[in-house]
Amino acid sequence: MRILGIDYGEKRIGLAISDPLGLTAQGLPTIERVTAEDYLQKLADVIKEKGVSRIIVGLPKSMNNTIGKKAEEVLEFVEVLKSNLNLPVVTVDERLTTVRAYKAMSETKMSLRKKQKRVDMISAQFILQSYLDRKE
Repeated sequence: MRILGIDYGEKRIGLAISDPLGLTAQGLPTIERVTAEDYLQKLADVIKEKGVSRIIVGLPKSMNNTIGKKAEEVLEFVEVLKSNLNLPVVTVDERLTTVRAYKAMSETKMSLRKKQKRVDMISAQFILQSYLDRKE
C-alpha cells in the first residue's frame, strides 16, 4: 500500500505518492482548491487509483514551534480528511518546505509562474520523503 503526502496551500493542494515499498516520494498533479466537495472527490479518486493506505499532511508550525493561524487551518483540513476519507492521517512538521522547494527550482529556467504552480507538488514530495526517511 502507498502513502499520500499533502501540502495544503492557499490556492492548491500539492500531492506526492510513495513507491510501493515506501522508500521514495514522487510528485503528483496538484489539485486546485475550488470547493471542499471538489477537492475531496479528487483526493478520493487519487486514493482509490493509487491504493493509498495512509495520508501525511505537512503542518506549518512557526519557527518557535507554535501553532499559528495557517497551522490551525491545516488541522481543520486534517479533521475533514479523517471524517470523509476513512484513512489514518498523520501530520509532520513542514517548516521551510516551500523555501526548499523554490530553492530546488532556482537552478531551472522555469518561469516564476510555472514555479508557483509546481511549488506545492515539490513541497508535498519533501513532506512525504521526510516522513518516509524517519519511518525506516
